[in-house]
Amino acid sequence: MPKIKPQKNLLRVLKKHAGRNNTGRVTVRHQGGGVKQLYRVIDFGQKYLDKSGKVVSIEYDPNRNARIALIQYNDGEKRYIIAPLGLKVGDMIVSSLKPDTEIKEGNALPLKFIPLGTFVHNVEMKPGKGGQLGRSAGNSLQLMAKEGDFATLKMPSGEVRKLPVICYATVGVVGNVDHENISLGKAGRSRWLGIRPQTRGMAMNPVDHPMGGGEGRSKSGGGYQHPESPWGKYAKGLKTRKRKNQSNRYIVKRRK
Repeated sequence: MPKIKPQKNLLRVLKKHAGRNNTGRVTVRHQGGGVKQLYRVIDFGQKYLDKSGKVVSIEYDPNRNARIALIQYNDGEKRYIIAPLGLKVGDMIVSSLKPDTEIKEGNALPLKFIPLGTFVHNVEMKPGKGGQLGRSAGNSLQLMAKEGDFATLKMPSGEVRKLPVICYATVGVVGNVDHENISLGKAGRSRWLGIRPQTRGMAMNPVDHPMGGGEGRSKSGGGYQHPESPWGKYAKGLKTRKRKNQSNRYIVKRRK
């Protein structure tokens, strides 16, 4: 893919946090370093209504695994969107509220105007909030049914859930589908991505980790039978997530 200079007015400085939270404490270990990146401002809302835009370039984005497309609209406005599979330089796209909008890759319209069985991406969960679902490389949601004020969609995870029919979605599958086949190839490439080395607990001494020590390799060294974190929390199977006060009434079928 030839290197293309990004649109300057759509770049923002991206501050590094290296796994730290808002109080400055490390909450995610093994993060830090990495190549400096500039954030590309993406138009997830795609609410530039009824103005057709031309695809100027398909570009690499260091902040996501999908490619992004630079769109130039008739009035000269330029915006980035997530590039769907099959979108090419010179193609025309539109975001519209009209029911007769063409169903083709890159066009954005409410779910109620999209035919059943269509694969969509960058789907809103709340009307007007901007796309939140189906944004990573190779992902898409399938429109399964429409009933009243809700549409039923099948997620990439297999979960089936309802969303308001007035939510926007972009037609097509997110591009760069071969991303999952990429092998990093060497330790240095992980460091470019800001991923630092990790030492196995079993390779440590008992003073450093509950799973450390023992004469030779030992799955139960130091009397600890189960895989644990350095602070003694079970690493497999222990549920640590807090329940959110949100309704499950829109989930038709769980991914599990």
